[in-house]
Amino acid sequence: MASNKGYPRCDVKVSEEERDFNEMKNRACEFYTRNKVPQQIENVLNEMFFAKPDDIYGYLANFFMKLSAPPRISGLNGREVYDSQGQLAVQAEVMCTIRNEQKLTSCAGVPAGNDQWRMQGPDLGKGRAHHITTGLEWIKGPLSELLKGCDPCDQTGVDNTLSDFFSARHQEDKETRRSQEEKNKEAEEEALPPPPPPPVSSKGKKAGETATKGASAEKLIPPCVPPEPEVPGSLAVGAVSLAVAKSGALIRDVPLYKHILALRSQSEFRVPVPLVTLLSCGKSSPGKLNLLEEVILIPRPGQRVAQVISMALQIHEELMRIMNSSTSKAGQPTQAGPMSEAGAPVLVCERPEQALDLVVEACGNLGLTPGEEIRLALNCAADRLMDYSKGKYEVIAGSLKSPDELVDMYQALLLKYPAVAALIQPLRKEDVDQWERLSSVIGASCSLLCDMSGLSASRAPPPALPGVKGQVLQQVNGTKVSDLIRIMVENPDAVILSSSHSEPCGEDCLSDLAVGLGVAYVRLGGLQGGHRLAKYNRLIAIEEELAQQGALVSRTTLPAPLCVRVNIEDAGISEEL
Repeated sequence: MASNKGYPRCDVKVSEEERDFNEMKNRACEFYTRNKVPQQIENVLNEMFFAKPDDIYGYLANFFMKLSAPPRISGLNGREVYDSQGQLAVQAEVMCTIRNEQKLTSCAGVPAGNDQWRMQGPDLGKGRAHHITTGLEWIKGPLSELLKGCDPCDQTGVDNTLSDFFSARHQEDKETRRSQEEKNKEAEEEALPPPPPPPVSSKGKKAGETATKGASAEKLIPPCVPPEPEVPGSLAVGAVSLAVAKSGALIRDVPLYKHILALRSQSEFRVPVPLVTLLSCGKSSPGKLNLLEEVILIPRPGQRVAQVISMALQIHEELMRIMNSSTSKAGQPTQAGPMSEAGAPVLVCERPEQALDLVVEACGNLGLTPGEEIRLALNCAADRLMDYSKGKYEVIAGSLKSPDELVDMYQALLLKYPAVAALIQPLRKEDVDQWERLSSVIGASCSLLCDMSGLSASRAPPPALPGVKGQVLQQVNGTKVSDLIRIMVENPDAVILSSSHSEPCGEDCLSDLAVGLGVAYVRLGGLQGGHRLAKYNRLIAIEEELAQQGALVSRTTLPAPLCVRVNIEDAGISEEL
């Protein structure tokens, strides 16, 4: 037998290694037992023996995937992208830790949606560039830190964090603007010359008498209430909120529209009625007519989305055929311009009747009766037409109308074209008396809608206008998904969700939002342009998917806010469309 004499250190070393190994085994046993690993392995092996799956390791992977920790947001990233008009926009990317690996789960962007960022002259693009740069800084910096570790399926919690952050930045921006305004005011007062001496009154007249008589000749209009400026960088809030919603849908393995519906605690699916832009006129067109920005198709109830698109395409082709000819049947000269930002043909015209006559003629050629198979909505965009120096709307280039005269014009137009079922933004929001008068003269035959599409829904809603039955909304700037859900809960029958002409390319989730939110109508624009057709195609796919699952609820009548009543003289009754 070999002797260990002379090797005492070797014996000590072996005993230490054995002791360390035993301690490691005990720690491992305690670790696995505490986390119930042996118990779960025994369970899955027993289940798999009886199930005998073809893919053994796939079965094991699915089993343990259910036991894995829920994903958590690990960080955010922001990138500059281009929107459909070639302008820079912001895209937010959400990274989540999923089964110990960091993965990019979604990306999203929202349009700037405010004329505040469309600077003119030497400042062209500077305001927008600051908006974009600040948004990227927010996403990569404070927002990424604030949302780290949050549950991407907890949309309310994420949006509350975003809301708190934005409120603090909003207050800072207000204080900065107030300070700058005070400095500008002081500088202007120092630069002002001393006031001139009062004029000597003429014989037999008091000073100011002539001016008073001249001022009373025209009724003063309410001054424009300037919108509250958007906070630079605010679009980062809307982009992150939407990206988190898309991540939540991915993690729950459901389409975005089903995820949004679950956030609303609803279970009934209704595909919104698509409102398709047929013609573009208005101030941006080459013609003299400023008033009508869009003529929009309202399809009859009960049609599938694919049927509506097919009908709109036929009307579009017939409109183009008539416009490319010299004159219409009514003897009106017609001229087609380029395609508009809304994806519809531009009509060069001088009077609103020309646009409506053209649509009526095209529908008649196709055997469609306006007022029965289709109805029309007019996006008037009148709030952009006020000449404040004269206190009148420039409805046609060189032709001005007072607010009351514009109401008279709408009344005559609706009498001549009873197929018009909605007027969008027919007046400025400040002309409250005229809104009330217009509502009283048109009765229930036409719906009045207020266009709020350029403002963030995260702000306090403006005062309600008399006679207004609904509002057009977009997800822009700081509008969060929770804001849209809240508005739908508060106004379930009064919201039309609208797309923007400047949405980031590749975003087709507006269709999912419209279905998930349960809006009755969605305005996606015309049928030209890949980014618009992607939204229509997505809406068709959602409808087909719900029909296959037996979950589609069809509509037999037009829902609010475009639900109007028309008299049927022959029957002596009225029916709701």
